[in-house]
Amino acid sequence: MSLRLLADRCLWRRLLAVCLALLSCHLPAGSWAQQAVPAPWQSDAQPLRRFEPPTDPSTARRATGSAPAHAGGGQAARTAVALSAYLTQDGEPIDQGLVWRVYAEKSDVDPPQPRLVTTSKVPAPTVELAAGSYIVNVAFGRAHLTRRIAVAAGNTADERFILNAGGLRVTAVLGEAEKVPDLTVSYDVYQGDADRLGGRTKVVGGLRPGLIVRLNAGLYHLVSTMGDANAVVSSDVTVEAGKLTDAVIRHHAARVTLKLVTRAGGEAQADTLWAVHAADGELVRESQGALPTHILAAGAYVASARHAGRLYQKQFTVVSGQTTQVEVVMQ
Repeated sequence: MSLRLLADRCLWRRLLAVCLALLSCHLPAGSWAQQAVPAPWQSDAQPLRRFEPPTDPSTARRATGSAPAHAGGGQAARTAVALSAYLTQDGEPIDQGLVWRVYAEKSDVDPPQPRLVTTSKVPAPTVELAAGSYIVNVAFGRAHLTRRIAVAAGNTADERFILNAGGLRVTAVLGEAEKVPDLTVSYDVYQGDADRLGGRTKVVGGLRPGLIVRLNAGLYHLVSTMGDANAVVSSDVTVEAGKLTDAVIRHHAARVTLKLVTRAGGEAQADTLWAVHAADGELVRESQGALPTHILAAGAYVASARHAGRLYQKQFTVVSGQTTQVEVVMQ
């Protein structure tokens, strides 16, 4: 038994030696021991580098995120230009109601186009402008002036604008003395000079009497309308610089009410179509209803009423200042 046990032990030792030999062929040396950490110069990894700030100042500003500083406060040299406006050469400066617009002339486009630089409603503003050529417009109501100015670098400038303007106030009367309610009349202002075809350029429209309109001095043509029909009056007026011009427009018209009845003094018929013609046949006004009312110029007319498919007519006359009711009887 002792010999057999000895033989078995020898066999196990040989098997163990073979296993150890096989393992030693497939594992690197020292794998059974703790591996040492390689030094930086023994590794493929790059060592960490310390951040070095750039030496170029502009690069440094970009790195820190700060904006570059500009010499002279960050803008090109500018000139203070004082603007003021006058009605006349010897008048006082206008102290309210002015609108200033300053345009820079753009020469890089063809044709050159002005570019709005600034606007101001200050009566006498001072604007900061770079050297160059500018177009300045000042408006005072409907009066205005546009002029080109040249700005030199480093010098202050004082620009005076003489508008050569005045005011116009219109009063409307009926007949010789009776004043017409302002809401009944509106008028338009046209240039005084007509073109070859007789047309005129409208300056401003839809004005009410009593208001002061600021205009450049000169001749103007007024067209005043009373009511909504043919009570229209034209007149020429001259506006003088530095003065308020009062113009009186005289209308000759009256208020007329139309009425279709079955008998004299009867009730007005609804759903009636009306047409008013002048004595020469020209259509003056059309309307619809039982009691339409219009303001008509003095003169002779024909009223036509169409109701239930039938036509009724009557002649009538308008006297200035006399309110009239035209009663058309169905016969």
